[in-house]
Amino acid sequence: VQKGGSSGLAKSAAVKLSEMGERTKQLGTAMRDPHQQRRIILVIVCVALLLDNMLYMVIVPIIPDYLADLENKSNKDNLDVQIGVLFASKAILQLLVNPLTGTFIDRVGYDIPLLIGLTVMFVSTCIFAFGENYATLFVARSLQGLGSAFADTSGIAMIADKYTVEAERSTALGIALAFISFGSLVAPPFGGVLYEFAGKRVPFIVLACICLADGLMLLTVIKPFSNRTRENMPVGTPIYRLMIDPYIAVVAGALTVCNIPLAFLEPTIANWMETTMHSSQWEMGLTWLPAFFPHVLGVYITVKLAAQHPNLQWFYGAVGLVIIGASSCTVPACKTFGQLIAPLCGICFGIALVDTALLPTLAFLVDVRHVSVYGSVYAIADISYSVAYAMGPIVAGQIVHSMGFVQLNLGMGLVNVLYAPALLLLRNVCQMKPSYSERDNLLEEAPQGLYDTIKMEERRAKKKGYSSAGNCLSVDENGFDPFKAQRSLSEESSGPEYT
Repeated sequence: VQKGGSSGLAKSAAVKLSEMGERTKQLGTAMRDPHQQRRIILVIVCVALLLDNMLYMVIVPIIPDYLADLENKSNKDNLDVQIGVLFASKAILQLLVNPLTGTFIDRVGYDIPLLIGLTVMFVSTCIFAFGENYATLFVARSLQGLGSAFADTSGIAMIADKYTVEAERSTALGIALAFISFGSLVAPPFGGVLYEFAGKRVPFIVLACICLADGLMLLTVIKPFSNRTRENMPVGTPIYRLMIDPYIAVVAGALTVCNIPLAFLEPTIANWMETTMHSSQWEMGLTWLPAFFPHVLGVYITVKLAAQHPNLQWFYGAVGLVIIGASSCTVPACKTFGQLIAPLCGICFGIALVDTALLPTLAFLVDVRHVSVYGSVYAIADISYSVAYAMGPIVAGQIVHSMGFVQLNLGMGLVNVLYAPALLLLRNVCQMKPSYSERDNLLEEAPQGLYDTIKMEERRAKKKGYSSAGNCLSVDENGFDPFKAQRSLSEESSGPEYT
């Protein structure tokens, strides 16, 4: 009987091992399918973006109360300064590091920087969970900014790289933005509830575990250290050249301006609600949660409109700025919590329009005016966000103290409305033709001898619509100089010639 039982267990184990083998085989087959691979990558990136934004906002209900108990000998003004600096430290370090991470991502690809970002975020979150003094919390918060500079930029750039069709790219980036919104808006109630019933450590331990799982999934599925195709990829345009591109500069400015109301209201609106409408703690904790739904609605509407009328992306962004401006101006007029929900929903709806319309535009501008490598251009986008969120916790409180909450909102609304006409500069972007990208210079094998080189140039000439006779190329209408690219090609591909 024992022998029969052992035989049955062995058969059962063999069946389970066979099933695991089949699942592994199916996963391997899925990863060889480009469409399945893109979906898995999108999931990994969306989880990373969700984590980053939850880490940014989860401390909102935790840190003021925790620091008040920790620094019980400090006066209230000093405590407010400490809270503001701690809130801003993540965005400040992210702002300082992003120019370097963008260049690094362009050099090594997207997967390794994403893994670095998740690793740093995991370590910093663990430090934040167990830190018991202000200095430790400050270091952990700053490290979160370093991890975000790698994870955010490489993640968004990876999506832009994998989804090359504009409609698909807009949809994928829209999904990523929905996860960003969900992370930002759900984190305060998530952190507040767990902090209230389980203590400071539990919210951060939960987020650290999710971060670890996402990193392991990245290692298992994408295998960043085994897929070394970077040597065959083009060299990206330096970030300083992208920064002085007028079209990219306009987009970056819009991304900063549209996020200023959210960044400036987050650290100031709770005190204003308590003073003017005597709101309860749960109302202050749930202030932004209803705005998640109009944000997702804004993403959905913009993706649908962009698929039907891609030439109007600039217009959707301009409408979003006007909605943000009008909503910001109406915030001080609210007298109850129910009234306040409407303008906050308007702000988040407008931000969704701007982000969803302009983030794909950045990738398109790189495609048609520079080289199709996206690390640096999305580092610029991350810099734009970081400028707003670095100033918010520090500058907003000073403005409210010196000028008042009403003036703060009117100023933010006016800035958004006045910036909207600047997006008219983008109205002809969709008519640009692809430039002579270095991506077109790449072959699996270099041309052998003069004959193959000439044939390759003739094929390119027919494809791009310019003459290669005499190796004479002019700067194209988008401002890209292909002469240097062709000259470097000739130097690299020169080999045994006919004599």
